Amino acid sequence: MQNNSVLNFNDQYRTYSVLILRGGKPMKKTLSVGLAGSILGLGLLAVVQAAETKPEDVASYRQSVYNIIGWNFKPIGAMVKGEVPFDAAAVARHAQYVELMSKAAPEAFAKGTGPSVVKKTEAKEEIWTKPAEFDSKMKDFQQEATKLAEVAKGGDQTAIKAQFGKTAETCKACHKEFRKD
Repeated sequence: MQNNSVLNFNDQYRTYSVLILRGGKPMKKTLSVGLAGSILGLGLLAVVQAAETKPEDVASYRQSVYNIIGWNFKPIGAMVKGEVPFDAAAVARHAQYVELMSKAAPEAFAKGTGPSVVKKTEAKEEIWTKPAEFDSKMKDFQQEATKLAEVAKGGDQTAIKAQFGKTAETCKACHKEFRKD
């Protein structure tokens, strides 16, 4: 006779049950095989989902990334211009988000998501016809955004202002060539 039991545990959203086998297959092996199968299943699900992503969804993601960048970049600009009081902690927080989103941005420019396919986009076709140039501009932005986050941690308003200017220039350079006005 097997003496099996069920272990229940909760997280914030769900209750989980794990069948603990005794006398049958060793529990460790059963859980390992079950976890490996789950991981493989999730991996396949992710691949299928990625394959089914619509160009409009990628463009929407792209727009969201840049909305978040703008949402965090504008307050820094207002502070370095003296339009609002300088808050070093807020600058550091906003700069971290800009850096994070700069790293998320490249995946938002998948092939087949340009203006010839997606009508509601400010992206120019040159992003896909001149990929080396676009990638170079994107890397410039990522590097300057990373530097901005590093400088912002120090809280030096003068240094932040200088680095903000350099980061903003990378935005302008890319927009000039690769974004519709």
